[in-house]
Amino acid sequence: MICVMNTAFVDDAQLAPATTHDTPPASAQSATAALPARRALYEDVAEALRQRIFAGDLAPGAWVDEMHWAQVFGISRTPLREALKVLAAEGLVAMRPRRGAYVAEMSAADAHHIYRLLALLEADATAELAATATAAQLQQLAGLHHQLSQQLDQHDAFFATNEAFHIAVLQMAGNRWRQQIVADLRKAMKLARHHSLFKAGRMADALAEHSDILAALQARDA
Repeated sequence: MICVMNTAFVDDAQLAPATTHDTPPASAQSATAALPARRALYEDVAEALRQRIFAGDLAPGAWVDEMHWAQVFGISRTPLREALKVLAAEGLVAMRPRRGAYVAEMSAADAHHIYRLLALLEADATAELAATATAAQLQQLAGLHHQLSQQLDQHDAFFATNEAFHIAVLQMAGNRWRQQIVADLRKAMKLARHHSLFKAGRMADALAEHSDILAALQARDA
């Protein structure tokens, strides 16, 4: 169970600077411009709900009770509804007219279609990386593969390192559009959790597949 402290969610107005009619000096304006933009409240709410969905606290098909979660997070229903729109755009929840939001369910056909797209996109990224990878990047991937080989008896750790390997390949290959599409597809795949890795022999097969991928990258074989 992921616990979210109410203090993590505050009304945007509470953090807004006081309005004055004075123009700040140029140095202050420059310093302000250099500050990173603060994330909107609804984005924090979306992330909290997203993690609860991934953890199984909100199961596939479950109704998202807006009043309940607004009380849990100590917020109004407005940022909660905005958060649900974000999750709906990611495919993690389904909005039903006059019934509210429900955690999306992953069918076998959905999983097949998503895996097919992931295969196309990630194979394309890996082929590009075979031609451009630096020695340091290959060493980083080798380190992740070694870590993976030590986690065959640790399902959750194996799953996390497996994902880290895939994400590293995408980041090294570049192309932010491809990275964004894959990130969204991987979020949807987490609705099915990682039961496929629990099948007898599947983790060993996955490790062997990663070994082949790493060997091909090291050989510059697209």
